[in-house]
Amino acid sequence: MQHLLERIKAGTLWDFHGGIHPPENKHQSSLTPVVDAGLPPQLIIPVRQHAGPAGELLVRVGDKVKKGQPLTRFDKGRIVPVHASTSGTITAIDQHTVAHPSGLDDLCILLTPDGDDAWGERTPQPDYWNLERGALLERIQQAGIAGLGGAVFPTHSKLDGRGQLTEILIVNGLECEPYITTDDRLMQEYADEIMDGIRVLKHLLKPKLTLIGVEDNKQAAIEALTRHASDADVLVKSVPTKYPSGGAKQTIELLTGRQVPKGGRAVDMGIMVLNVATVFAIKRAIIDGEPLIERIVTLTGDAFKKPGNAWVRLGTPVRWLLQRFELQPEADQRVIMGGPMMGFTLPHAMVPVVKATNCLLSPTRAELPPPGPEQACIRCSACADACPATLLPQELYWYSRVKEYDKAEKLNLFDCIECGACAWVCPSEIPLVQYYKIAKDDIREARAEAEKAERAKQRFEAKQARFEREKAAREARHAEPAAQRRQAMTTAGGEDPVAAENGR
Repeated sequence: MQHLLERIKAGTLWDFHGGIHPPENKHQSSLTPVVDAGLPPQLIIPVRQHAGPAGELLVRVGDKVKKGQPLTRFDKGRIVPVHASTSGTITAIDQHTVAHPSGLDDLCILLTPDGDDAWGERTPQPDYWNLERGALLERIQQAGIAGLGGAVFPTHSKLDGRGQLTEILIVNGLECEPYITTDDRLMQEYADEIMDGIRVLKHLLKPKLTLIGVEDNKQAAIEALTRHASDADVLVKSVPTKYPSGGAKQTIELLTGRQVPKGGRAVDMGIMVLNVATVFAIKRAIIDGEPLIERIVTLTGDAFKKPGNAWVRLGTPVRWLLQRFELQPEADQRVIMGGPMMGFTLPHAMVPVVKATNCLLSPTRAELPPPGPEQACIRCSACADACPATLLPQELYWYSRVKEYDKAEKLNLFDCIECGACAWVCPSEIPLVQYYKIAKDDIREARAEAEKAERAKQRFEAKQARFEREKAAREARHAEPAAQRRQAMTTAGGEDPVAAENGR
């Protein structure tokens, strides 16, 4: 590790297999400062906005709440709360369409703002170095922080790391997907607070070196971070622009030359990777005492009259944002949550912004034509050449399509990061990632059913064993008095009727 640290400090950079260079389309939104989106007339706050189970409700319809007040409970494991994005009244708790490719409903809290935007109780901790590790992790959990790079894995759980030591902390500011510029503007305008967040993490993790990775198409962000990176053990690293350099495994390989093993975890290698927006949220949570109730969202695409980036309250309806930023829709206008590579088209615009929402892309048909009809695979191998995870997308496609999932798993299906590079280069316009997603969902569902069946079997067997024990105990209780009666009769000179009958 010491040799690696010396090579990194000397300026060595590495590369990863594959990758592509799609049109960046970032200047539409990256050249103007972040604005405040404002307060919508109603907020729709899903109770689950992270990778894990939702917490129990803490509010009821009719309750008055303050800005930052927790609406659900945090608990052991991967449960993090959601909070009121402003002050107001809980007007409903019901099922509502949420930000998910399935377009399905989930439990949401409807909050009507009172216009005061009044904060509830906050507990800032500017002297965070006086807090123990457990207290810091609990504060991060209480603040509802989940990975803002897209995975929304609970940050406190990730930082806990099962006791593993962190040798290298990587702050991921690469933001490689076309159109999206949330992290770029964050780094340009809030570099000082990002550095404060890094110092909180240094106190928590005790890394030997901290690297801030930024693609070289973000020069203003690199300059801002470099000005504020005064700590000797914090380095700003500019890397060549290539998609998907922002994937955690690709970022690690770019900055350290190390590859995360198939099925392995970065933390087992002594490396921790956090998105730059997550680091900023940690700073706000610990030093300012503010939970995660808003985030920067890129609003971009040629259908927007005023593209740019905005601070948006979690729970803000997309429809209100589209009106606020003067969307000029075409017939059958698409609204994509996320970028063109990994995003998904919303079923309708009354979907709320959540923790994972980094972009609302509204392209014209001329700008981003819908994909053409799927054609037969011509076995050109372009997908394998582009795959950053060194998989075999063509074979994964065949096995996923015919539902031979055991063979797909043997080809490391779950190492696919769903970046879309394979589909982007496919001359047959096969939606490869869709096949992989369906296969993964089917496998997870089958595993869940198998686990459910196994638990039911264990419960049945435990019940049967309990019945047998109780039966044996009853028989034992009845047998003892009978034996005592026979013994008493024998002692009194009588004859045991059972023994006499058996002797005949």
